[in-house]
Amino acid sequence: MTITKQKTAQLVKKFGASEKDTGNPSVQVAILTTRINALTEHLREHKNDKHSRRGLLKMVSKRRSLLDYIKNKNAEEYLSLINELNIRK
Repeated sequence: MTITKQKTAQLVKKFGASEKDTGNPSVQVAILTTRINALTEHLREHKNDKHSRRGLLKMVSKRRSLLDYIKNKNAEEYLSLINELNIRK
């Protein structure tokens, strides 16, 4: 369910301004999206895992907040991020 350090480093390099730019909202959205996708696969197998489902809902809510922030700051970046990560609007 967790992602590796290598995968995180790839996401930071791809979406951040530099290799150590982990605070960028775009990087945080990309990491959350990866974690959400992994947890969704876990929940397809383990339907009664209520604790993980709650964690998933918290991650989705956090991602939504970050996306709203990006949308208010730069609409073009928001649209490109959504298209690149295949997130519904």
